[in-house]
Amino acid sequence: MTDIQQKLIATRRKFHRFPEVGFTEFITTYEIYKTLKPMDYTLYLGDDVLLRSARVGVPGKDAFLHSYKRAAEYGVPEEFLDYVKEGTTGVIATLDTGKPGPHFAARFDIDGLPITESADEDHIPEKGGFKSLHEGEMHACGHDGHITTGLFLAEYINAEKDNLKGRFTLIFQPAEESVRGAKSVVEKGWLDDVDYFFSGHLGIRNLPVGTVSAGTTDFLASSKFDVKFTGKSAHAGVEPDSGNNSLLAASAAALNLNAIARHGKGRTRINTGTLSAGSGRNVIADTAFMEIETRGETTELNHYMYNKAKTVIQAAADMYENEAEIIDMGEAPNAACSKELIETVKEAVKHNSKITDLKETLPLGASEDVTMMMERVLKKNGKATYMLFPFALKYGHHHPKFDLDESVLHVAVSTYIDIVNWLMKNG
Repeated sequence: MTDIQQKLIATRRKFHRFPEVGFTEFITTYEIYKTLKPMDYTLYLGDDVLLRSARVGVPGKDAFLHSYKRAAEYGVPEEFLDYVKEGTTGVIATLDTGKPGPHFAARFDIDGLPITESADEDHIPEKGGFKSLHEGEMHACGHDGHITTGLFLAEYINAEKDNLKGRFTLIFQPAEESVRGAKSVVEKGWLDDVDYFFSGHLGIRNLPVGTVSAGTTDFLASSKFDVKFTGKSAHAGVEPDSGNNSLLAASAAALNLNAIARHGKGRTRINTGTLSAGSGRNVIADTAFMEIETRGETTELNHYMYNKAKTVIQAAADMYENEAEIIDMGEAPNAACSKELIETVKEAVKHNSKITDLKETLPLGASEDVTMMMERVLKKNGKATYMLFPFALKYGHHHPKFDLDESVLHVAVSTYIDIVNWLMKNG
């Protein structure tokens, strides 16, 4: 194993130990900042990274307090936590070579998931001693590998800056899961003058390490939202007619959401992920709470599902004389990769010995809020692509036993470096 492979693995395993869910990535933000600080980047934190008012799906005060205390115990300085303690997490690093050239940007997501990691003996992070130290939180999607890729790309750009041209912006984005974080970065204006935008994902497709796709198809637009039903409590035996049952309203909504006619012009999805209601067997439930998502093959198809869902929810509330509040928690549009940039990637990595199977595109079949960034770049006449770096998936993403084949890290880093050299080499 080479030195760089060992360093990549060590970095990934460090970040794997302290996963943090979206907008609470206090330790993660600090460790990224610490790594970048000795380099020649201008670093941005807090309200300089994202537009606070554009955030959606922000955790409650208890979640922030828990994560703040944990970060302080970890050793994150209080003055650093002041920048991020209210959920303004993430780091943006910029470097201007001082030589005329394009503006290159890349995005790496940094958040974990609310999943308890497996403690089974055959789970490699458990066996290797780098399992999550945060109960109920886990890097179950590979974002620890994305952070690692971004930091090693940053190190390369910094070392080679005298041989490069143009400007670089590296975005370490919070809260990708449930498509929450990108919007606030986009609305801050970071993508408004980018010429070339790159991002990507480790895994996704169950293919051998060394497979790389220069672009991605099949992004599903998505809306994430919560619903609060408010009814009226009453004694279930003495005066059941006096109550307005929120549990039944939510149940009616859950059943009828799945009855929405799927659209004939493309794939549409809806899922009720959680439903909680009531306080006791002899009490008419006066509150209920649901977490729901819609998806569509296009942004328009997703809006069709979302609007139909709102109609169903309101009808269910009316049926049981409840109030229904819909709270938007995240959104991602559909996007398409630039054909020109796909061709650029293919040319750039032609001689990369770590790539054994170069594909033009692979399908994602899921949602990713990077599409908001891609959409902004494309609207401003830049070019954007999203790459995939597959490996054999023993367990799928978001599974308690998900793990990276760590050899994919070197494939991803070398791909990004080849692209930088192809597009940004001076002269």
